[in-house]
Formats: sequence, C-alpha cells, structure tokens
Amino acid sequence: MSTKLLYACARPFLFSMDPEGAHNLTLPLLKDVASLGLTKLICRPDADRRQVMGITFPNPVGLAAGLDKDGAYIDGLAALGFGSIEIGTVTPRAQAGNPKPRMFRLPQAQAIINRMGFNNGGVDAFVANVQRSKFYQDKLGVLGLNIGKNADTPIERAADDYLHCLGKVYPYASYVTVNISSPNTKNLRQLQGASELDELLAKLKDAQQRLADQHKRYVPLALKIAPDMDVEQIKMIADKLLQHKIDAVIATNTTLSRDAVAGLNHAQEAGGLSGAPVFELSNAVIRGLKAELGDAIPIIGVGGILSGEDAQAKINAGAQLVQLYSGLIYQGPALIRECAEALKRK
Repeated sequence: MSTKLLYACARPFLFSMDPEGAHNLTLPLLKDVASLGLTKLICRPDADRRQVMGITFPNPVGLAAGLDKDGAYIDGLAALGFGSIEIGTVTPRAQAGNPKPRMFRLPQAQAIINRMGFNNGGVDAFVANVQRSKFYQDKLGVLGLNIGKNADTPIERAADDYLHCLGKVYPYASYVTVNISSPNTKNLRQLQGASELDELLAKLKDAQQRLADQHKRYVPLALKIAPDMDVEQIKMIADKLLQHKIDAVIATNTTLSRDAVAGLNHAQEAGGLSGAPVFELSNAVIRGLKAELGDAIPIIGVGGILSGEDAQAKINAGAQLVQLYSGLIYQGPALIRECAEALKRK
C-alpha cells in the first residue's frame, strides 16, 4: 500500500480526534515505526542537493518547526525523507503553553489555527533529546534548532532568553532559527520593530561569533518572520538582515488574518492561522524580501504548501528551500516526495 493511500485511510480516524490528541498519538507511533525499521518501506525523494547557508541539504524540502517542539521524535520524522528537520521552538525554562483547547482544524480551508504558546520542556531537556537521537549522533542530515523566549520574560529582556538558548543549542545545530514571529506569545512580534530588531540581531551576531570561536565551528543564524507585514516593514527587516549579516530568513510564520476563513467554524479562535490561507501572504513576503535581498541572503519559504506546485511557487517567488507543516496534516507524508520531485524536475 502506498504512503498516500495509507494516510488517506488513516486520516478520517485522526480527524475524528481532537487535533492536539491526534498530534500526540501520531508522533510516538511514528517513533515506534521508525525504531522497528518499518519506515524503510517509505519511498523517499532522490538526492537533489542544495547548498544554502554553507550547508549541503540532501533535498530542498524541510520540516518546519512546531511539529516536534522538544526534539523527542527526530529519528521518526527524519525517516520520512525530509531534506532537513527543524525542531522547537524551545525556551530557556519549561512552560506549559496556553490553556487547552488550543489547536483547531478548518478542513474546508485546509487550514489550522493554533495558540500553543511555545509549550516545551525547556532547553536542557531539548538538548538531551537531540543528543540521544541517531540523526544527531550519526550526522545523518541537517538539523535546525528553533529558539524563543519564555512567556513570562518581559519583552525588554527577550534578548537574554535568546542568548541563553543560543549558547545551549549551538554545539548541536546545523543552523539555529530565531523565532520572533509567533503570534501566541504576548508582544513577541514587537521584536520585529526596527529598534528592537536592531538590538536583538546585534547581540545574537556577537554571541554567534564568540560561540564560533569557542567551538571552532560556524553555525548559521536564520530569522523567522511573520506574514502580516506591509512593504515598508519588509524593506526594514531586509535592511536589518543585511546590516547584521544574518545567514537566512524563514518566511513565514502563521497569520493573524482571518479574511480567507471568515464564517467558517473556529475561524474566530485566537491564534495563528496556517495552511492554505497563508500561502499567498507568505509568497508576497518572499517576493518582497527577494526584491530587497537579491542573492545576498537565502530565503526559506514556508506557508500553505499542499502540493508540489505550491512548493514550486515558493521557489518562483524567491525561496531557495521550502518547509512543510500544515500540509502534512492534510496531505500526509507523501507530500514530502511530491514536493521534492516537483522541485527536482525544475
């Protein structure tokens, strides 16, 4: 039975469950399947290497952060054929996140609303999980580690949390993503403002250089931004990325807009909207960044990819790599190969 057909059979059962419950069922199951070697039956993408941030990616289709916040399921996810795995967002201290329910499906729009709130076990437990993974131990691929701030850390001290996490994860990461764009941590997107961003990036670049000297290894920094920005905001962020020589930008996180889902069940739930409705919003940000950055800083495109054609549209807009999350919920793991093959054909 093909991966696509198998997921088509499983999806009605999973969609009958609470979304977070389905999430908490499938990831441990995937881990068990991988440990038994059964994921070898999955037809993985052929090699299509891309050099980005000085890193060789086996193929251009990666897993976006958020699916595995604690790095507890790296090996199972890696077995699906991704060209890179990004895990997190992790914070210095463990936190429960926002009250449940906090994740909602909008099937008519192939969308998800979540207000998880960086629920995770803290950076020390996160690093221990990474160290235990075969993927890390055997250097089997590209591992992105995504960092954030604790909900109770005042925004004016946010840099302290990012610097703490950067120091902890640096030795184990292929690259580190700085998440300042989740809508589910109060005031976090304030860090996308000109003065706040300038200060944060300056401190992170200084720490990156010190850590590179200490570990004798340069680990690139990527900045993950929101889709809810106008042309001037995009230009400002591009200027800051260039000024501070950030290694990549990930465009984009979830949106606060509800225009595309107005009237649907759960549409007014608080949180970030992902899936098909964010596709064009993220593409517009990618195009705006590309116009400002040219080839100076690579763009990783994420948001609303539900087909190989969607992945190609991200590349056409200016991205060098793509990442998946919500599309996996609606299309299943066969989407990884579909996207990789579409990009390889081009």
